[in-house]
Amino acid sequence: MAREIAEILGARTKKQGYLEGNGYQVTWTFGHLCTLKEPQDYSPQWRIWMLSELPMIPPRFGIKLIDNDAYIQQFNIIKTLMQNADEIINCGDAGQEGELIQRWVMLKAGARCPVRRLWISSLTDESIREGFRNLKPQDDFRLLYEAGLARAIGDWILGMNATRLYTLRYGGNRQVLSIGRVQTPTLAMIVNRQAEIDNFVPSPYWELKTVYRGTVFSASGGRFDKKEDGEQVLSAVSGTEFTVTSVTEKKGKEAPPRLFDLTSLQVECNRKYSFSADQTLKLIQSLYEKKATTYPRVDTTFLSDDLYPKIPKILQGLRGYENLTEPLAGRKLPKSKKVFDNSKVTDHHAIIPTGMPAANMTAEEQKVFDLVSRRFIAAFYPDCEISTTTVTGKAADVEFKATGKQILKPGWRVVQPVLQEHAVSDSEQPENQSPDEEKGILPDFRVGEGGPHEPRLKETWTTPPKPYTEATLLRAMETAGKSVDNEELRDALKENGIGRPSTRAAIIETLYKRNYIRKERKSLYPTRTGIDLISTIKDELLKSAELTGLWEKKLRMIENGTYQASAFLDELKDMVRKIVINVLTDN
Repeated sequence: MAREIAEILGARTKKQGYLEGNGYQVTWTFGHLCTLKEPQDYSPQWRIWMLSELPMIPPRFGIKLIDNDAYIQQFNIIKTLMQNADEIINCGDAGQEGELIQRWVMLKAGARCPVRRLWISSLTDESIREGFRNLKPQDDFRLLYEAGLARAIGDWILGMNATRLYTLRYGGNRQVLSIGRVQTPTLAMIVNRQAEIDNFVPSPYWELKTVYRGTVFSASGGRFDKKEDGEQVLSAVSGTEFTVTSVTEKKGKEAPPRLFDLTSLQVECNRKYSFSADQTLKLIQSLYEKKATTYPRVDTTFLSDDLYPKIPKILQGLRGYENLTEPLAGRKLPKSKKVFDNSKVTDHHAIIPTGMPAANMTAEEQKVFDLVSRRFIAAFYPDCEISTTTVTGKAADVEFKATGKQILKPGWRVVQPVLQEHAVSDSEQPENQSPDEEKGILPDFRVGEGGPHEPRLKETWTTPPKPYTEATLLRAMETAGKSVDNEELRDALKENGIGRPSTRAAIIETLYKRNYIRKERKSLYPTRTGIDLISTIKDELLKSAELTGLWEKKLRMIENGTYQASAFLDELKDMVRKIVINVLTDN
């Protein structure tokens, strides 16, 4: 990224650890160069893990350089440049993490000169140039930094204290019991789901269906808890004629799917290609660095209004999709509120292609790029027009129903086709099939027609909840464990989601690394260690997804200036003190 920026600014002379020219010096970090100090950096007593020293709450938090020769060497170069500069331009990633990384380096380097901020959503040359023409005052991002700092300090206070507390009290000198603000409630969701599966007792029920003219009809009230009740109705309809009583056709429209935010992209990649959340994040980050797509760590599915005039040029730049972009060329593109909404965009917009041809994409990057590109193109296509037909019929006064769906005008489905399936009745939707998937086309029925039919009573057993996959776990983290399919409702719950789009993949990876969960095919299962850890933690505060969701909301409020970082940290300190007392008095 530094090379890209230096090229545009005309800083083309290579020096040790930076590039220089045209009055600029461009240097870089390697991710985090600084971190919060460790317990022993505050007090020698805190080097040894002892219950009597808990809770550890430093009077003032400090940062230190990460102990790595390459990092220290690069930091010293940055420090010298900063101390001799007239002005610093912070070009870190335009998000909370990027702000924290660069501010800590400036703090540690003792930078005194004025600072301005480059804030861009894509790395194309045009975007970088535009960003430099509109550099923003550093102070505009003070609240973003305060939220990032509160997050880091909050994670330290809870993680350091709770991990030592539980390890010393319950670990039996055998292993470290790692506890975290987001990690522990996420693990609790997986453990609780497994407990529901293990304790599930299946029970039978019977469904009455009949086949008429090759179509399966379901009895309207045809679910029986007792077999005898079902058999009674079955004998009543057997040998009778089936008569069609009504045929209703309802025309409707389906809007294109929403653009991707990071979570929905991770969900789709897991569903379609079995990519892990972490793998998808790495792939979309690489596509961003290759200038093919925009900034990835976002939690909005909308674009800002100022992007509207740029859309035709982006569509035109999508190589290999000409057959799909051609119909849109030269036409006035729709400006739907489901795509463009300034009120739903804060720092960054949804993930979209930049329209720049990307060189040397890997096969996996190509798959992710294809999903993003098709979703983007589809957003400007017309709605898909459908017709839903419901046919009801009677046999011996028992009502039956079948539903079928027919696509009249595919609209955006030309870009993202969905396979047609055979006609199914409502109750025959497969368990894992979402309600918006295709129902097949029914034959042409007429009211009053009738004839023989084949009724049958089918025994079915209730099934346990399904284990989480990474896709369903990401959705559960996004809504603090609430199961929600409706997109608008999900948007409202995102306020209280646990973790951030950018950190959720790392949390799941941490649970794997610590051997708290394992993956079989796509399903996630807790390990014995994970189950034991959650059953050891008596304190609901540590395990509650809803409480962690509330903390996330407060961190966002700090970012918006409606809550004080000091108040958030005071709450966490009080909570940690209570947890220490509870665990120490647990007999």
